Amino acid sequence: MTRRPFVAALAAAGLLAGCGSSSGDGASKDGAAPTPRGPSSAALRAKLDASTKVTAASFEPAGGRTLRQVADSLDGTGPQVSFATQTLVPGPARRVAFGIIDEQTGFVYAPTAIYLASSENAKARGPFPAPADLLVTDAPFRSRNAATESDPFAAIYETKVPLDKPGDYPVLAVSLIDGQRVGAAGLITVTPAGKDPIPDVGEQAPRVATDTLASAGGDVKKIDTRVPPSDMHGASLKDELGKRPVALLFATPQLCQSRVCGPVVDIAAQLKKTYGDRMTFIHQEVYKDNDTSKGLRPPLQAFKLRTEPWLFVIDKTGKITARLEGSFGFRAFEAAIKTGL
Repeated sequence: MTRRPFVAALAAAGLLAGCGSSSGDGASKDGAAPTPRGPSSAALRAKLDASTKVTAASFEPAGGRTLRQVADSLDGTGPQVSFATQTLVPGPARRVAFGIIDEQTGFVYAPTAIYLASSENAKARGPFPAPADLLVTDAPFRSRNAATESDPFAAIYETKVPLDKPGDYPVLAVSLIDGQRVGAAGLITVTPAGKDPIPDVGEQAPRVATDTLASAGGDVKKIDTRVPPSDMHGASLKDELGKRPVALLFATPQLCQSRVCGPVVDIAAQLKKTYGDRMTFIHQEVYKDNDTSKGLRPPLQAFKLRTEPWLFVIDKTGKITARLEGSFGFRAFEAAIKTGL
């Protein structure tokens, strides 16, 4: 079992492209944000609906078997699992996000759960249900290069698993496709907690100035690669810390290496419509002068980031209450927002 990076898998499936985001009007309403309708295709919506309603009862318990034995009991293999989370440290419930990809047909959407173990021949743990989380926003919040009606990349799988100690963990993703249990094998790596320099939940967020329309001299294209630009550049993190909750999103819609960056900015724009009166939404571009050869902008350096996209939710005291790495859908983004309110 080998780890297959998310970007590499997207390339193999022919799904690499620029990304984008869109703007919202900042309006707010009580309660949760309305869930996006999703793609217009009834067939795709049906698959997505089934893949979001997943319970452990739909899958066989590990039952003391090794991970290899669980794999050998499946009806078939074929798709590949590709991980969108790369920064993992030990903990009882660590978020793992991934896609199931067929190199011929693209993304696979079906009820899915994962099993994992410390080695292929160690006792497996699971199943851990991994419901799909929608990436396609409603039309008014879609950018030109993000998840669209025709884009097969419409959702991301997500679950939480126990990671007891550092090391490599073989993972088996099992999907229920046309009545068969189909497996996809991969590998995740867990680093020691002290080796993760990125600010974590419970820590104070770095007081760093993020780019604003004012700091860009009114030229929004200097600080936003989406088409058209978003409206999440009105305030700097440095000025908001300790005064107001913040949703800080690091992403470069146009320069992203895969389609995971634009959709998350679109989601931020749609959620801003509901929560924008209670929380400041900040979108921070990644590369200096929007040039990949010039290195990372200072805010990413302050947060010790090496990948993107990243979301940090910060409460009004300046403490981080949630962080999400890689691709994350509407449900995960909204849940993160609520931790900071």
